[in-house]
Amino acid sequence: MKNAFGIDYVKSMSDMVDSYEKIIKGVDTLMNVDYSGFDATPKKLIFSQDKMKLYHYEPKVKEQNKIPTLIVYALVNKQYMMDLQEDRSLIKNLLEGGQDIYIIDWGYPTMDDKYIGLDDYINGYINDCVDIIRRRHNIEKINIIGICQGGTFSFIYTAIHGEKVNSLVSLVTPIDFSTDDGLLFKWGPYLNPENMVKAFGNVPGEFMNAGFVFLKPIDLMVDKYIGVIDSLDDPSKLANFLRMEHWIFDSPDQVGRAYQEFQEEMYHKNSLIKGEFYLDGERVDLKNVKCPVLAILGTKDNQVPPNATRPIPDVVGSDDVELVEVETGHIGLFVSGRSQKEVAPKINEFLTKKSK
Repeated sequence: MKNAFGIDYVKSMSDMVDSYEKIIKGVDTLMNVDYSGFDATPKKLIFSQDKMKLYHYEPKVKEQNKIPTLIVYALVNKQYMMDLQEDRSLIKNLLEGGQDIYIIDWGYPTMDDKYIGLDDYINGYINDCVDIIRRRHNIEKINIIGICQGGTFSFIYTAIHGEKVNSLVSLVTPIDFSTDDGLLFKWGPYLNPENMVKAFGNVPGEFMNAGFVFLKPIDLMVDKYIGVIDSLDDPSKLANFLRMEHWIFDSPDQVGRAYQEFQEEMYHKNSLIKGEFYLDGERVDLKNVKCPVLAILGTKDNQVPPNATRPIPDVVGSDDVELVEVETGHIGLFVSGRSQKEVAPKINEFLTKKSK
């Protein structure tokens, strides 16, 4: 039955009933769905220092790359983004590609960590992990994969300790902080990290997370929750959604001193790409990065805009540099279909070729 405006009341009422029943069923599904399975790829703790832990993943294939790889994640959020669900796990794909993978878990800093600086992270924790892996395998050099801020750390580390790095892969890594393509980079020069550290000691993870949400408030605070209604009766899709939500809001506090140093040196001064960044009194020259480099970015990344990554081939000293652009966003580079089809195979190809 239609009215003068062409509205079919019977169909509309039927759709409303169907939606109501779906929501009622979805609430039951939501209360009982099992969304475990993130960070599930087997690994073993081999070293810990303060809050930091170094893990070694169990191999997936008999023939492994003879040169192991250390993954250095950002201090923001947790590294298990790379192993969020079994069918879309970058870690699993790298292991199946023959890589021998180690990963750093930075843990959850507390107030007794607030004086830890960038030098402690890079010349301390990262260097200790690299040396442990070198000793375990009786080799001089290892491969490094740096993620986001962890990629920035990895370039700094390689510029200083290049004799220990065989090849370097960076994913969504900012090097040039002068771009104003994204809100995070527009805001960066105007934030006052000194005041935040004075106020908080360590910058709360909730504060950082709110900043990331405001980069795309409609998408991250409205649309995704409306969209999940269509998945309420699908336990598998709902579990994947909840895994992502768990990761998004699992935000460690940021160590006060390191946070202030990173904000001032990178966002305020852009000192790394200018050759004006010093770590423990030593100038960091990116031209000292002479190992093979693979840099991968997401063309739709709203957290690390492409122009923050694109200068890498021009600023490092290596003559073996490849820049790969993938049509996806920041998180999509790790969990999207393109990640499985393009990113993981490219990293496997690169690491295997450069480790011979």
